Amino acid sequence: MKTLLLLCLLCSTLVVRAADLPPGVMEMDGRPAPALQLENIDGKSWDINQARGHWLFIHFWASWCGPCRREMPTIQKLMETLHNERIEIVLVNTAETEDEVFSFLGIVAPDLVPLMDTNGLVTQAWQPRGLPATFLVDPGGRIRYLALGGRNWSSPPYLGFLHRIINP
Repeated sequence: MKTLLLLCLLCSTLVVRAADLPPGVMEMDGRPAPALQLENIDGKSWDINQARGHWLFIHFWASWCGPCRREMPTIQKLMETLHNERIEIVLVNTAETEDEVFSFLGIVAPDLVPLMDTNGLVTQAWQPRGLPATFLVDPGGRIRYLALGGRNWSSPPYLGFLHRIINP
């Protein structure tokens, strides 16, 4: 009887936690994040190992992707909203040239400075299962959440969710 009660309590906790997730965000198993070391479009190097200690919003995208196009302005707003929070927003462009990325961002989200995965090897290591894909990595370097497909990251459900995880 105690085991059944404990199991029911555990299941109800999981249901509440799942109910707190905004649409399209899935809880992950907490596996370690793969390596991620790239240069941004301006030539500055970024390494995930140097970013421990705060949450990471790692977003894989491409300019040819329709949902990515619609989502980018919301990510720019998200960056403006969360600029003083304990989260770093990292954009990883998947296998495009600097000219393609620069032209796209100049129109859609001019303040964003993405990392350039020109050969696609980092994207392959992360295995996003499609674009856009956003991984939320905890301060210890473990993948805690995944969002597949485009969404309005600057809307209240997503902002509230991000505030809850970075400020528990």
